[in-house]
Amino acid sequence: MSDHPHTDQLRVRVLQWASGLDPADNRARLAEGVTPGADLVVLPEAFARDFGEAGSDVSPFAETLDGPFASELGRVADEASCAVVAGMFEVAKDPERPYNTLVVAGPSSASYRKIHLYDSFGYRESDRLTGGPTEPVVVDVAGWRVGLMTCYDLRFPELARRLVDLGAEVLVVPAAWLPGERKVEHWRTLLAARAIENTCFVVAAGQPEPRYVGHSAVFGPLGETLAAAGGAEEILEATLVRDDLLAARRTNPSLANRRL
Repeated sequence: MSDHPHTDQLRVRVLQWASGLDPADNRARLAEGVTPGADLVVLPEAFARDFGEAGSDVSPFAETLDGPFASELGRVADEASCAVVAGMFEVAKDPERPYNTLVVAGPSSASYRKIHLYDSFGYRESDRLTGGPTEPVVVDVAGWRVGLMTCYDLRFPELARRLVDLGAEVLVVPAAWLPGERKVEHWRTLLAARAIENTCFVVAAGQPEPRYVGHSAVFGPLGETLAAAGGAEEILEATLVRDDLLAARRTNPSLANRRL
């Protein structure tokens, strides 16, 4: 073990778990995975309740940020003394088109409403959901600055860069990445690229096969793989070290070398 003070390391746990169609079952599972030993636990997009059949109406399952899912997330986070990030559908102004929201529970509570809706590869997420405001969200977790992105957001490098410009040292990417030709390659390549081009850590939690691709991963600031899952349900653990971030930024000072 290193002799770094606590905040120079961030212990991360990724729960590559499938959410089902029964919100109560998904809530009940939270306490199994959110246990002491991590500073940050990350669950996938739409963990409160899965999307269901492509294009189906998810509005009956939208909750408020003080509803059953977020409340249970807060309870398990407090009990385990950590921060937890997980996805849910949140009630929006248009009751038929909720937000696709990440909730951060724990010492710093926050939420992020997915900006880029998945109108791509034959899908139309915007038919069923409302896009969030284009303001990036960065939250403090155990002395680290953590930026939030959801799934399709990963394909927009400008969002990752804005988060890093706001001080993010870690990008957290919960997802329900759909399978298809080259989709796993896209996912893994883009995660590594966001880490490399921003000299930051990337922590990605995807829902598993067969509905989605899985392949959750943790990347370091030079693009090194710190932990990686296959397609099935799996739990990843990794320790992020701030000295590695600082060393990467000395070796590859691309953020400082920008000419805008």
